[in-house]
Amino acid sequence: MFWKEMEDYVRIFDTTLRDGEQCPGAAMSEDEKVEIAQHLAKMKVDIIEAGFPVSSPVQFKAVERIAREIEGPIICALARSLKPDLEAARDALKPAAKKRIHTFIASSPIHMKHKLDKSPSEVLAMAKDAVRMARGFVEDVEFSPEDATRSEWEFLRELVEVVIEEGATTINIPDTVGYTTPQEYGELFHFLKTKVKGADKVIFSAHCHNDLGLAVANSLATVLAGGRQIECTVNGIGERAGNTAMEEVVMALRTRKDKFGVETKIDGTLITRASYLVKTITGMVVQPNKAIVGTNAFAHESGIHQDGVIKNRQTYEIMTPESVGLKSNRMVLGRHSGRAGFKDRIIRLGFDPKPEDLDNAYQRFLEVADKKKEIFDEDIIALFQSETRKTGVDEKYELVSFEQTTGSEKTPVSSLTLLVDKAKKQSTSEGDGPVDSIFKAIDKITGVYPLLSRLVISPVTEGTDAMAEASVTIEYEGKRVVGKGDSTDIIEACAKAYINALNRL
Repeated sequence: MFWKEMEDYVRIFDTTLRDGEQCPGAAMSEDEKVEIAQHLAKMKVDIIEAGFPVSSPVQFKAVERIAREIEGPIICALARSLKPDLEAARDALKPAAKKRIHTFIASSPIHMKHKLDKSPSEVLAMAKDAVRMARGFVEDVEFSPEDATRSEWEFLRELVEVVIEEGATTINIPDTVGYTTPQEYGELFHFLKTKVKGADKVIFSAHCHNDLGLAVANSLATVLAGGRQIECTVNGIGERAGNTAMEEVVMALRTRKDKFGVETKIDGTLITRASYLVKTITGMVVQPNKAIVGTNAFAHESGIHQDGVIKNRQTYEIMTPESVGLKSNRMVLGRHSGRAGFKDRIIRLGFDPKPEDLDNAYQRFLEVADKKKEIFDEDIIALFQSETRKTGVDEKYELVSFEQTTGSEKTPVSSLTLLVDKAKKQSTSEGDGPVDSIFKAIDKITGVYPLLSRLVISPVTEGTDAMAEASVTIEYEGKRVVGKGDSTDIIEACAKAYINALNRL
């Protein structure tokens, strides 16, 4: 087989659709599972664990559909070491060209006693029977001793030998509760690979949870110890603190090939798209500082960093944003930015300032940066457009008046009057809420339908009559602008901010 011929090859086993979906609130519909599976196949994932067929009719149907529709990867189904589970996995996988049954049973003393109420000898017998049955259904069988990292090593060795004798082709050693450490986990793999009879006939796999924040580090440690499969999820989603993050493990192996000496066949340029797809479908937000796929992963604000990246990207970037599917890095202008980053941005915006103009503009930029967390392109443009109003925006649109009807049992409706190039125009629109309805009424009048990517409302002063300040970020035809507005009426503040952003376009 391909992976047996290449010792420098690590298979990527993606369990986003099975272990990842077990994350609270991350349940996916059948169509959504298929959509993710299609993208994983495009990424050239080796194995897709499509689900746990016996757990519900919906799970069975999703696995069966993925087995029928997805070409390329091995399609895997999970089963406990029980006959009904194994038969359900077999039946769900029937349409797949390449199929695998993944069966498991707990092996740690605490699990055998308190969860299974089984003796070690009973667990050995159940594992043996399960693998034998699974091997009668398919040629490719994976076995996992659940909670392996809290199991007794000699018992683990005996258990693994038994299932190899029955025909298991992959042995997965799961760190089910995220308990182990990189050195300890690597030593366990080395122990099994050197002490287990028949170890040379199988692939050893790592499946880590992130309870101590070590899932990726632990998985990488097994590669150094001879492991050649890593089980992971997109964005690291999964139960409790999640699983090994696929994007992190893939890029670590690629970036540090000098250390690990192995490859995967994952198309890295599809990583960002995979992250966005899973985030959108599951609703599981990706933290901004998340490695590889966080919004700040390739962003630079420090003046020292910006200066270095401008001169040579490798000074502060160990991989390129393009390698994970981004168009470029992002230079964030804020209070920590230096003159080099500021100058680079204004030149990119088409300005060619004289040295004295640059000095003056930079001082004004620092004043603005002390008031704002991030400076956007429109703020920079305003610094160089003294002929405009103090906001730096020509007001094509201006709010005249609005009325709203809303309530707990009413659909919000906004009636709006705007000045468009000094001419009055009116519109009425319904919406999902008061803000949505007034934004839609504005869109009707202007004929511009931007993507609203951010809305922040904050009080300027204290008290129930406080001024509200609204900040709106919109994106339209490749441009990203921010508008601001204030009023003692929150809805009016939002409307003013939205109109201000449209004027900036």
